[in-house]
Amino acid sequence: MTILVTGAAGFIGYHVAERLLARGDRVVGLDNLNTYYDVSLKEARLARLASRPGFGFARLDLADRAGVTGLFAGERPHRVVHLAAQAGVRYSLENPHAYVDSNLAGFVNILESCRHHGVEHLVYASSSSVYGGNVTMPFSEHDNVDHPVSLYAATKKANELMAHTYSHLFRLPTTGLRFFTVYGPWGRPDMALFLFTKAILDGRPIDVFNHGNMVRDFTFIDDIVEGVIRVTDRPAEANPAFDPAHPDPGTSNAPYRVFNIGNSQPTPLADYIGALEAALGRTAQRNYLPMQPGDVPATSANTEELDAWVGFKPATPVREGVRRFVEWYRMFYNA
Repeated sequence: MTILVTGAAGFIGYHVAERLLARGDRVVGLDNLNTYYDVSLKEARLARLASRPGFGFARLDLADRAGVTGLFAGERPHRVVHLAAQAGVRYSLENPHAYVDSNLAGFVNILESCRHHGVEHLVYASSSSVYGGNVTMPFSEHDNVDHPVSLYAATKKANELMAHTYSHLFRLPTTGLRFFTVYGPWGRPDMALFLFTKAILDGRPIDVFNHGNMVRDFTFIDDIVEGVIRVTDRPAEANPAFDPAHPDPGTSNAPYRVFNIGNSQPTPLADYIGALEAALGRTAQRNYLPMQPGDVPATSANTEELDAWVGFKPATPVREGVRRFVEWYRMFYNA
């Protein structure tokens, strides 16, 4: 089986590609290696993948329509795991056009290529950010998600709508995965765990937003990957019980699904920092700040639908996941 993994030099994409290679799939990676964060970390991930048999790579921007079309025509992937995107809630306030180019124009290019090249299943990254102003916990796929609070979230909601259109018009099976605060080895330097770890080891204070009154459904990378792989292996199907008079946002009469992938263990930020302090053997100096624009105070995932669909729900405890991140960080950065 040939599987195209976009964002293969990224955090989640790297881990997914590695798992697919380990089980014997042929993996074609796509990434533009942009400078949103340290390119050398992306190159290090890519070097590990390149050493594995069965891996091919295309340095390509999603917005390059001809390039994406040509890649599909040449490689003929059976399935696509689309993880490339312009990430980050706060960055979307400063650089909105980057999100339009990658997350909207780039996603259309992926959809069109899947449509015209016989792809049997498109799995794509959505985000817990789509829940926006929702306050009912835990978040469910059956909830309305029409009130995003950042452009990043709006583009992820748009991806779900665009995917549904292609599932409806062209019967392309599509599955969107709403990731909840992913962390772990080889993680993103712009995310809290990475920033906190570096600051604590450097002896600097950490910035704690909303004066510490934050709760997140922190989800370990291995659990995310397991969910992605299982969902990829089970293409979306139409829901025979779908009622157009009372439409369920999580399913459709087209081959379309969306699922939460979260740990279902919402953790106060103070406890997350405590787990990091325990793993590092150091105490953090805290710099308390107001809530950032576009952020939300709490997230929590209902994963009953994922469990029913593929028989899996994430369960790695935060203390275990943070410990494993710190082990990797100390090794990689010789810290």
